[in-house]
Amino acid sequence: MGADNIKQLSLAKTTGQSLLSLVFNLGGIFAGLTVAASLGIFSRELWIFALYPGILSMRGVIGGLFSGRLSTGLHLGTIKTNILGENTKSIHILWGAIAVLTFASSILLGVVALLFGAIFWGINVFTGLGILGVLIATMGISLLVISPLTIAIAFSSFKKGLDPDIIVYPITSTTADILVTLCYVLVLNMLFLMGGAGQFVVFLICVVFTCIALIIFYKNMSNVGFARTIKEAMYTMVIVAFIVNVTGSVLSRISEVVSRRPEIYVVYPALIDTMGDFGAIVGSTATTKLALGTISSSFKSIKNHRNQIVGAWLASVTMYVIFALISSIFQAPISFFAILRFIGLLIVTNIPASVFMTWIAFNAAIITFQKGLDPDNFVIPIESSLADTITTISLLTMLSLIG
Repeated sequence: MGADNIKQLSLAKTTGQSLLSLVFNLGGIFAGLTVAASLGIFSRELWIFALYPGILSMRGVIGGLFSGRLSTGLHLGTIKTNILGENTKSIHILWGAIAVLTFASSILLGVVALLFGAIFWGINVFTGLGILGVLIATMGISLLVISPLTIAIAFSSFKKGLDPDIIVYPITSTTADILVTLCYVLVLNMLFLMGGAGQFVVFLICVVFTCIALIIFYKNMSNVGFARTIKEAMYTMVIVAFIVNVTGSVLSRISEVVSRRPEIYVVYPALIDTMGDFGAIVGSTATTKLALGTISSSFKSIKNHRNQIVGAWLASVTMYVIFALISSIFQAPISFFAILRFIGLLIVTNIPASVFMTWIAFNAAIITFQKGLDPDNFVIPIESSLADTITTISLLTMLSLIG
């Protein structure tokens, strides 16, 4: 799918492919079920649950960068759809950068946890080292599982004539949440429930992953593309870490609402996931068009991007309606009027949130491109980290207006 295919992708096809990818957000409930089934291990230490959102956020940053770069590379022809056969140097450099960034994100999260934990959790140096070990092992295992899956989805969707900018991140973001949750639970069980043998395995994973990351960094640090990816992505991770911490108080406000509105509790995770994926579709397709030269690096060029925006939005609204219907099933018996009212609430929540997400994603692509940066290193990580807050604010606003 080259430049002509991107330009000619109709509204109907964009909507259909967007809906295909957003349907996978229904699977996000499994991540919550995994945590619910593992409350025993999560309740052992305060830091265990506190680390969980940060792990998901950083995994999302790396997954967004990887998905965006893969999609653009496939469109430009700098990456080939050979999973096992010979491929280009670009994908090897990209995968090496992802491995190093995954390790770096573990260290960044560990440092933040140590600083925060020393003040609020009362942890000591020994506990801090254990936290760092859990982070490195979790992220290391997730790299082995999630990265090949991302590549497989990107290559197979491109081969089938689908647009990987629309398909890859929405599917892999939900899948990655489930898989990284399973990895986290596995590492915690090895550390706390398997005695010395489990602790040794965690230590061994940390040592192996650290050595691999350092070797990859040493062998590739002179490569301009590798160095640029590491530098720009580190900026992004710091920005996202700041966003996640600043918006925590806003996100906590929703807990007061969902405790009184169980129908919202059921759909809330799916709402924010879908809005983040909507922004990813808008932003990722825009970065590809900028790279291909089919749109100019001006916000006015958004008119040439309307099929992607409207198509993704229609798919997101459809999913919001489906979420409302599914939630209503769990709340039976419920009146037909109440169901329509709830559907209306979610639709009016979607509208302002999607407008803001479109503005953020498209502007992020344009501004980073104008600055000579690689938009794929910034757009999805930034918009996805903001999606939680924007969706929450929109939902709380509509609840206050219409109840």
